[in-house]
Amino acid sequence: MAVLEVGALPDGALEAAAAFHAQVLPQALAELSDPPGAGEDLVLVFPPAPYDHRGWRLAVVQDLARAAAPARVNGVAGDDEAAVAAAVAWLAAAPGVTGQLLAVEPG
Repeated sequence: MAVLEVGALPDGALEAAAAFHAQVLPQALAELSDPPGAGEDLVLVFPPAPYDHRGWRLAVVQDLARAAAPARVNGVAGDDEAAVAAAVAWLAAAPGVTGQLLAVEPG
């Protein structure tokens, strides 16, 4: 399972979505289509953000999941390394889960 760290994005939801589509989406598409990653599942790791970012993030994850099928695409939002790692491990062991955006917090 490939993990793509999204990194810092602008604070505003519209600006963050635009930056994601310009800077990160090409990397995600390449990860899903170029060998050796072709067919490999992908988890996008987003930094924490206000509630108004959830809509565009979920739409991106769902659209990528549909386009990449049968490979799976999911998203994890959080900045606690242990919580993110646990979510990625759980997703790796859950072969039926795709197109989901999980928010994690320190445990």
